[in-house]
Amino acid sequence: MNDGLEDVIAAETVLSDVDGLAGRLIIRGQPLEALAGSRFEDVLALLWDGFFPDLPGDLRGPLAEARATVFKSVRAQLPLLADRPAYDAMRALIATLPDRSDLETALLLAVGPAVILPALIRQQRGLAPIAPDPSLGHCEDMLQMLTGARPAPAAASALDTYLLAVAEHGLNASTFAARVVASTLAGLNSSVLAALGALKGPLHGGALGPVLDMLDAIGNADNATAWIEGELASGRRLMGFGHRIYRVRDPRADALKTALRRLSESGTIDMSRIGYATAIETAALAALQRHKPDRILVTNVDFFSVLLLEALDFPRDTFTAVFSAGRVGGWIAHAREQLANGRLIRPKSRYVGPVPQVAA
Repeated sequence: MNDGLEDVIAAETVLSDVDGLAGRLIIRGQPLEALAGSRFEDVLALLWDGFFPDLPGDLRGPLAEARATVFKSVRAQLPLLADRPAYDAMRALIATLPDRSDLETALLLAVGPAVILPALIRQQRGLAPIAPDPSLGHCEDMLQMLTGARPAPAAASALDTYLLAVAEHGLNASTFAARVVASTLAGLNSSVLAALGALKGPLHGGALGPVLDMLDAIGNADNATAWIEGELASGRRLMGFGHRIYRVRDPRADALKTALRRLSESGTIDMSRIGYATAIETAALAALQRHKPDRILVTNVDFFSVLLLEALDFPRDTFTAVFSAGRVGGWIAHAREQLANGRLIRPKSRYVGPVPQVAA
């Protein structure tokens, strides 16, 4: 039996190819690096192409309308969830959206995290939620709903880079959960809610906050080697390193590091912060090689994600929710693909429990 369904092919897809040996991510026939500079709207249109018969060529307007609809729908319910963690509150509010399988529902779900999360963060900060601005692009609008000010172009571009980098990544745990639910013919919201449940775990999207905790705990690059050695000697994991698929550097990490450099050039983030993180990365990779020479443990997407999201003013306990704002488009694409081409997903299990004694 393959533990964790390792190497078991559970679906055929046109959406992405994750080549762990080559360190390459292809989305709908395009390598990730070729999508650099694209907007979230463009990547969403690419992922959804062929899955909705009424999909327009330009999603900017429909997404703007969807943001306005979601904001009006959830605004009155925000105070009811004021004492809940942002991720749980966001998930609860997304559950109030429609559960159909049409394009209108897909658009509402695709913008759900981008609208709901900034409102929840502002509520936690004692500030009033800000309505979407239909004149702005998706990532610009998400940031202005968070901060109350029109973001610098470099900041909006950085968020675009982040959301497109995490939008689609093969049959990971949350995407598989979405496809399983879609195979029952449940609506898109049911698939998205299942995926959100899977994403929350620390072995999936929930690893983001602890990466920043690690950077804070080390405190100074001079302390890096000793701190990391202590963690590894105690048998604890280094968050931000290692990936189930990649055996060389995660290409998404490089895309995010480039976005961080551009942010620093615009003055949005101090370059010394990036230099500090790079020093920690170097020390961690060297220590991992010493302690676990038989394993290939490289930098993954989480490591530089946390610096980017921190620079954009997202609290660390909301990083996984921001992750969902990018991945939700991929979940919807997989759900529609499963609906069109798949059948009910029903793997077998092998019973290994006690066997009753049968009288002769």
